[in-house]
Amino acid sequence: MALQLRPNCEYCDRDLPPHSTDARICSYECTFCADCAENKLANVCPNCGGGFAPRPIRPSREWRPGISVAKQPPSDKRVHLNYALDDVVAHSQAIKNVPPDQR
Repeated sequence: MALQLRPNCEYCDRDLPPHSTDARICSYECTFCADCAENKLANVCPNCGGGFAPRPIRPSREWRPGISVAKQPPSDKRVHLNYALDDVVAHSQAIKNVPPDQR
């Protein structure tokens, strides 16, 4: 199963196309831009509490049969935060000093 490659930052709604090197994801594929993940969320996913990693780039060229962005297109469903911004800030501040591998 391929990653969804969600099209936007859940915090600021910035477009994050499949080739973006600025996309960050958590282990649940929550998607944020690097600026929000680092500066607004302090590397704390507001949904699960995990940390972020750069989202991989899906190859645009079909190097192997059936494996490419054309054959497995990204999601076009925009996703937004389920929590109020003040709750997101409080959540991030409460656990930002706990390393992601210990959360």
